[in-house]
Amino acid sequence: MIALGFAVLAALWIALAPFLADVLVVERPIARADAIVILSGAADYAQRAQGGAQAFRDGLAPRILITDDGERGGWDDREKGNPFFVERMEAALRAQDVPADAIERLPGKVHGTDDEAELAIRAAATRGYRSILIVTSDYHSRRALWTFDRVAAKNSANIAIGIIRSPSGPRYPGRYTWWMTRRGWRTVGAEYVKFGYYWLFN
Repeated sequence: MIALGFAVLAALWIALAPFLADVLVVERPIARADAIVILSGAADYAQRAQGGAQAFRDGLAPRILITDDGERGGWDDREKGNPFFVERMEAALRAQDVPADAIERLPGKVHGTDDEAELAIRAAATRGYRSILIVTSDYHSRRALWTFDRVAAKNSANIAIGIIRSPSGPRYPGRYTWWMTRRGWRTVGAEYVKFGYYWLFN
């Protein structure tokens, strides 16, 4: 009987797990924006740079704004050091045919999505932008969009906000198997905790 109960619970979890992943993923396409905003994400920088570069090449916006989380990556043989992730982001964008003068690093360090939203919305409002397009990872997309919408409303910023997901790379957990890996729990599982914190305290 106990074994049957565990089997039923396991079956329910296997059926539920993809839904839990899917709920976190949103897109809000926008035909044309004043700027693309690529959110920092430490080791996810390459994935997000790929999505931002593709959006730029597709003509969705004439420039790219990036944020700086102040974190360094691992050793880079070419640089003979540990470049900051924001520097790696800039290099990845240039390597994907984004001109250097179309890339702008927003000033200051950010410590979370709420900081990024405040910084980007303020910059957009100051420059008279009417629309921005956020680029981030799959499982971060719902919280990112919710945060940007909330910050824009709080600041009475009349800015249309779109969001697209950067391509999922081979190291990114799949919707069916995320719960089988530590990285999956750090992305999908932890995202629910972060979203709950943002909803309660922001």
